[in-house]
Amino acid sequence: MATWRDQVALVTGGGRGIGRAIARRLAREGAAVCVNYRERADAAESLVADIRGHGGRAISVAADVADDAAVEGMVDQIAAAFGAVTILVNNAGLSDRFRLENFDAGRLDAMRRVNVDGLIHTTRAVMSEMRRQKYGRIVNITSIAAFGTSLPDNAFYAATKAEAQILTRRFAMELGPFGITVNAVAPGFIDTELARGDADDDAWREITARIGALGMIGRIGDVEDVANAVTFLADPESGFVTAQVLAVDGGRMDYLGH
Repeated sequence: MATWRDQVALVTGGGRGIGRAIARRLAREGAAVCVNYRERADAAESLVADIRGHGGRAISVAADVADDAAVEGMVDQIAAAFGAVTILVNNAGLSDRFRLENFDAGRLDAMRRVNVDGLIHTTRAVMSEMRRQKYGRIVNITSIAAFGTSLPDNAFYAATKAEAQILTRRFAMELGPFGITVNAVAPGFIDTELARGDADDDAWREITARIGALGMIGRIGDVEDVANAVTFLADPESGFVTAQVLAVDGGRMDYLGH
C-alpha cells in the first residue's frame, strides 16, 4: 500500500499563491516536492528552504511548462533527486482578460500555451513512469470560470480552462487502466497576490465583500482551501476518485444560465 512518504510531487507554478500552499501541504503530508517556477526563483527557493527547515524534502526547478523540452528536462531532474513523479499538480496558469470586441489572437495563444499545452506537456512527461508503476495522481487546477461565471472580460481565459477540464476527463479515461487518477480542482475567487493586484486595503475589502456575497459560505477563499482539496485528490487512498472536477468556490451562485 502506497504511503505519503513514497510520493514524489511536482507542483507547477509552485512558488507563489495557490501553488505555494499546495506544495507546502503535500510536503507536510510527507511527499518529496519539486517546486516548479518560470521566473520567480526567489519565491521558489524560499519555499524550498521553509520545507526543508521543517524536515521536509524539496527542490526547486525552473522550467516553462509551455516548452516541452524544458518540461522533460525538469522531470529528469526530479527523478535524479527523488525518483519518478507520482503526483503531478498542474497549477501553472496564465490569466488575461479581454472581450470579443478587442480580441487578440496572440494573447489567447499565450494563455493556451500555458493553460492547455503546459498541462499536456507535463502529463506526457510523467505518464510513462506512472504507467510502468501502475500508480499516479494527477490534479489539474482549472477555474470556475470554465463553468460560466458572470464575471466580465474572462471569456477566453474561461475557454482555456474549459479545455483543461475536458482534457482532465479524457486523460482519466485513457490512464485509468494503469491505476492513474486524473481530477481537477476549480477554484473560485481566492485571496492571492495576483487577485489583489494593485487594490489598496479599502478597495480590497470592498472587492472581497462583494464577491464573497455571491457565495453560499459568504466569503472568498484562501489558498489553504484549494490545497486541502488537492491533497484529498492526491492522497494514496483516493484511488477510486477520478475524472472529477471539484469546485472549491464557497458555493458561488453567479453562473451563467439560459
